[in-house]
Amino acid sequence: MSTSASFTIDPGGHLRGTINVPGDKSISHRSVIFASIAEGDSAISGFLEAEDTLATAAAFRSMGVAIEGPRDGKLAISGVGLRGLRAPVESLDLGNSGTAMRLLPGVLAGQGFDVRLHGDASLTRRPMARIIAPLTAMGARIEAGDGATPPLLIHGRGEGRGRGLTAIDYAMPVASAQVKSCLLLAGLYADGVTRIHEPAPSRDHTERMMAAFGHGVERAGDMVSIQGGARLKATSVEVPGDISSAAFFLVGASIAPGSDLRIRGVGMNPTRVGVIAILRAMGARIDIENERSAGGEPVADLWVRAANLRGVDIEPSLVPLAIDEFPALLVAAACAEGETVLTGARELRVKESDRIAAMAEGLSVLGVDAEPREDGMRIRGGLLTGGRVQSRGDHRIAMAFAMAGLRAAQPVLVEDCANVATSFPGFAELARGAGLGIRVATGG
Repeated sequence: MSTSASFTIDPGGHLRGTINVPGDKSISHRSVIFASIAEGDSAISGFLEAEDTLATAAAFRSMGVAIEGPRDGKLAISGVGLRGLRAPVESLDLGNSGTAMRLLPGVLAGQGFDVRLHGDASLTRRPMARIIAPLTAMGARIEAGDGATPPLLIHGRGEGRGRGLTAIDYAMPVASAQVKSCLLLAGLYADGVTRIHEPAPSRDHTERMMAAFGHGVERAGDMVSIQGGARLKATSVEVPGDISSAAFFLVGASIAPGSDLRIRGVGMNPTRVGVIAILRAMGARIDIENERSAGGEPVADLWVRAANLRGVDIEPSLVPLAIDEFPALLVAAACAEGETVLTGARELRVKESDRIAAMAEGLSVLGVDAEPREDGMRIRGGLLTGGRVQSRGDHRIAMAFAMAGLRAAQPVLVEDCANVATSFPGFAELARGAGLGIRVATGG
């Protein structure tokens, strides 16, 4: 996409046929990180070729890692080992990627050089205190902007730079896969065993991938732990389809009469399937077919048909299992009969945008009774009108409101959609092919 873009969705339409969604963004990021600091040559297939993940690949290229591709979702990476990275000539631009900004410091804190990380305007507003505090407790030195926001200047504590990192026993105040992953990566460079306690389960892609690269993470109850000083060995990684991308189509097909859609090869990690559990509780007709394994991750095909949805109270325990899917889920709630109440989702306030505020504002524009709350929202489902919605530059907000157009009485214009390319390049084309009446306007 160009520097600006908007979606216009014509009313009506339904989703039918069989589609494939792009590779999982979380796993794509991690595949580059682990392959780069492993020893030997790794092969990655199904890689998401989007702005966020390409920024991670570019960062490791800048630190001396040989990376071929991506080409048709395939990457070849010659790992340099845990301590083989080199100081980049310039600061590393991570674009809009909160995942990269929160995970890379775990690796860089253990290096023998300093590096500066920066990103776009949206990323510069995202809080980083949640990683800075525990990394500092491990001995890291990190400078940040006002409010502990990027850019970050990381003073590596690797060989020849002081005593290095020290393992800690850390209780996370909020369940976060990004914080957990950052600390597990730092734990590779720390002296001793790093222990992390989760208040609730969060996605475990890092633990699974670390095991695939030859170093297991131990789990006991709510605690995960890692022994420092291990070596990672190159391997092959097959990235499944992203359930966060599939979520928009699951919701769209559920709310649009006459829809009948199959989505192939979707990652079904147990820490990511909260979106399916919530939609099924609302009455969605979603069948899981052809279950299998790919690259250490469970995968399946999903068959979804239109259904009459009903409002529900969303269990707080499901929130960490669907944290990225709530923009789409709130659109489902807006089309459901009765009231939906979401609580325990304060994390949505610090995503690419304040997603609670952005969704409440946009749904209200479309005529929906949506009451934002500090840690969630109350929505009374009803008829959607048309209107002009601001996505606030948030890719998931933009795609969620695009699907809302399936049930709107008048056209829906979604503005500031260029960042859809950060996670789902080709979204508009795929959605149009499945039956969404979407038009894209771009500008310089």
